[in-house]
This record gives sequence, C-alpha cells and structure tokens, in this order.
Amino acid sequence: MAKAKKQETNSKQVRKFSLLRAFLILIGADLLLLMAPGFGLLNSMFYIGEVISWASLLVGLALLVVGFKGLFRKV
Repeated sequence: MAKAKKQETNSKQVRKFSLLRAFLILIGADLLLLMAPGFGLLNSMFYIGEVISWASLLVGLALLVVGFKGLFRKV
C-alpha cells in the first residue's frame, strides 16, 4: 500500500477583498471626475460654485484614501 502524501502548508496568506471599500473608491473617483474645479464633467456643462467644487474634491480624495487603505485585509 502506498503512503498518503503529507499536506503541504500554504505559504501564501489569504487576503479578503472588502466590497464596501471598493464602493468608496468608486464614489471618490466619481466625485473627482464630475466635480473637480476647472476640468470636471459637471463643471464644464453647468456652473457649480467654487465652494462646492473644492469641497467635493476634498471629500473625493478622502474617500479614495480611506478606500485604498482598507481594500485588502489579511484573514
């Protein structure tokens, strides 16, 4: 009878993908593309105030940072 092979340990760590963080990245990127002062898509079609444009730019950047920070986590 043949001996059973030993199971080898998996050296790679499993990483879990966070769907909520991916949505945060998408929302942040949309805010940047739509509302960025000077070159945003909505700013080129409509007049949007500078305060709203800069605030949405900062919120979009913050969402991108938070989203990328916790996108993959170790299990």
